[in-house]
Amino acid sequence: MSDLVAENAQRGPQAPVLARLSTLDRFLPVWIVLAMVAGLLLGRLVPGLDAALSAVEVGDVSLPIAVGLLLMMYPVLAKVRYSETGRVTSDRRLLVTSLVLNWLVGPALMFALAWLLLPDQPEYRTGLIIVGLARCIAMVLIWNDLSCGDREAAAVLVAINSVFQVVAFAALGWFYLQVLPGWLGLPTTSADFSVGAIVVSVLVFLGIPLLAGFLTRTLGERAKGREWYEERFLPRIGPVALYGLLFTIVLLFALQGDAITSQPGAVARIALPLLAYFVLMFGVSFVAGRALGMSYAKTATLSFTASGNNFELAIAVAIGTFGVTSGQALAGVVGPLIEVPVLVGLVYVSLWASRRFFPGDPTVPATRTR
Repeated sequence: MSDLVAENAQRGPQAPVLARLSTLDRFLPVWIVLAMVAGLLLGRLVPGLDAALSAVEVGDVSLPIAVGLLLMMYPVLAKVRYSETGRVTSDRRLLVTSLVLNWLVGPALMFALAWLLLPDQPEYRTGLIIVGLARCIAMVLIWNDLSCGDREAAAVLVAINSVFQVVAFAALGWFYLQVLPGWLGLPTTSADFSVGAIVVSVLVFLGIPLLAGFLTRTLGERAKGREWYEERFLPRIGPVALYGLLFTIVLLFALQGDAITSQPGAVARIALPLLAYFVLMFGVSFVAGRALGMSYAKTATLSFTASGNNFELAIAVAIGTFGVTSGQALAGVVGPLIEVPVLVGLVYVSLWASRRFFPGDPTVPATRTR
């Protein structure tokens, strides 16, 4: 029995999924809601906040928000085992299927849902399309671990998505916001849209933390070893990503307060296509993995890496391209509020399906003994 199988058998779902999350992760939806409320209150109680935040800018993004965005990204990218990327070539089936789901099916599905459910809301629609282009490189490691997926495969796919986003994000944004709508006779994104602005946002808010994360892991492992790096260093910097996310949400909602309170139905309308997207992507990916004869562990990894999204990058690109008070930025902020509880639920679905659709598979986690 492989190390993965042995570990899955040992750590299987002996405890409820939520109990195996850290306190910070377990209550992430609560923290996000509290950050939203704090932001709304801050916006009402502090006049002139917009001008104060714009006093110092990095490109077109205020310095405090830029700091929050970079803090969101760095710890996540420092977790990736970049040295393992070569191992995925031994499983071409997993690699090709993941690339197709992440970079063809996922963006196309979000494009379709955004146009179907938000035909009269171009800003929210554009924000959701940007979310669909930002493939998951963060929370997927948590969902994969909770579902007893293949850790090393998840790390490899995360690393590939990280690099691919730097190269392809702007081109895909141009295609889905400008080219494809034109082909279909639909309105394109407004004239203030700029591919160059997306390129700059991706290079700054993904490129910089990606380089920092790569150097941190490389130098940290070289100096102290992998055990020290992953068991002592990473747990110390891990919460910084959540703090950065919450800090950014507070500022965003402080600036978006009037739009949100005057249009409470906007969040609900943004949430609906997001909910449909997460469920459909997970279902399609899980069925595809099973149909292709993958083990349960790799099927779970395939499903969560395809269904999750990098909302940190989506928020950064939306702010950098369209502005901090834009509807596009609001759509990005709603993303984690919906994604977290939905994907926690899908972890339970994955564990339930493992015992029913993968009989005799040694990677299926052990059931609880009574």
